[in-house]
Parts: sequence; C-alpha cells; structure tokens
Amino acid sequence: MTFTTVTSKVVLAEVAPGREVLARRGAMLATTGRVTFSPVSGGPGGGAYGGGVASALARGMQGEAVALMVAEGSGTVHYGFHGHHVTVIDLDGSRPLSVEADRLLAHDASLSSSVVFLGQQGGLRGAVRGAVTGQGMFTTQLSGRGSVAVLSHGGTFALPVGGGRQVVVDPQAYVAHVGDLRVEVSAAVSWRDAVGRGSGEAVQLRVSGEGTVHVQASEEKL
Repeated sequence: MTFTTVTSKVVLAEVAPGREVLARRGAMLATTGRVTFSPVSGGPGGGAYGGGVASALARGMQGEAVALMVAEGSGTVHYGFHGHHVTVIDLDGSRPLSVEADRLLAHDASLSSSVVFLGQQGGLRGAVRGAVTGQGMFTTQLSGRGSVAVLSHGGTFALPVGGGRQVVVDPQAYVAHVGDLRVEVSAAVSWRDAVGRGSGEAVQLRVSGEGTVHVQASEEKL
C-alpha cells in the first residue's frame, strides 16, 4: 500500500523508483528525501502514464481537466487538499474504481486510467446520473493493483452491494464505487414534492451489481 493515513485529512505517500505517485496539482503539503515533481498533461490518464489523447479530449469535453503532478525519486510526500477528508481505497486488481476526477487526490502511477462514458454504467439512466450529480457525462476509471486517495466532505463509509441487494444513495453523497456496478437515477416524485412539501429525497441513485459503493457523510459537493 502506497498511502498511510496521517490524519483524517492528510495521507503520506512512499515514493521510490518504480513507485511513482500521481496527485492533483496543489495537493503536496510536505516532502522528505529526494523527490521531484513534474506536470502530467491531459489530467487523469494523460501524459506518459496512460490514457493519451482520447483521455485528454474526453476530459476537455466535460470541463473536468484536473491538472496532475507526478512525484518521482526517493522519499515521502504528505498530501491533502483544502482541508477535505481523505479516504484511501486499495485495489487488488480484480475490480476497477470509478470516481469523479475532482474527487481524486492521489494514486499510484502504476494504475491504469481511462475515461468512461456514464452510459456504459447504467445505460440512459447512467448518463442522466451525470447531470443530476453535476458529474458530467464521463467518469474516471482506475484499474490494477495499487492505492487511491479520494476526497470527501466529512469522510466516507463503504457499503457492499451484491447478492440481489441494492443500495440507494443520495446523488450529492455519492463519491465512488468499486466493481461491476450499475448506478442509475431513480425519481420518486409525489404530489407533496410537486408542491414543495416533500422530503427532499425525490431523486436518488440506485446501485446494483457486485461491488462496493463509497458514500460521504455530507450532501455537500466539493
């Protein structure tokens, strides 16, 4: 595992040859040893670490080009961003992680990164999900063996999905998911919602399949 939790808002990354780390620009807090930083073009999946032109183009289409820096050399780096809570998710190579680009703090450079159209994760309802959550029409997918640090308001908790068991998540509380999951928008509008006296939970995300969904302890967007 590359990342060690220092506080709820800071993680420590061990950097070594062959164990480079990608992180969003402005996330470095402190370093030890001999670590150098270089920009990676194209956002997640861009530059020398995968993805290429197609990834950069998709990021540009959704206005989601998060600038990344690669940390190389030998030493440690403390990462955090704007005081947001940080959750470390470890991938064992069997299932990919889907996460919004602006939720990504840092990840192992060895992980493969790609841009996925949300319609591939739930058809038309999956695509509509992007509009409801403010996520856009694409999401970032990371796969392989390694660690990913994601940002949230108030921290996150993980809910297993599988065996015919669905999970319902507030659209603004959804952070990421691991596995082959369908995340679809479900509208439960009643006459009370139409006249402004509903519960405020009329639009929900229904998550099904096999995997884990990560939910933040807040309905506030980053």
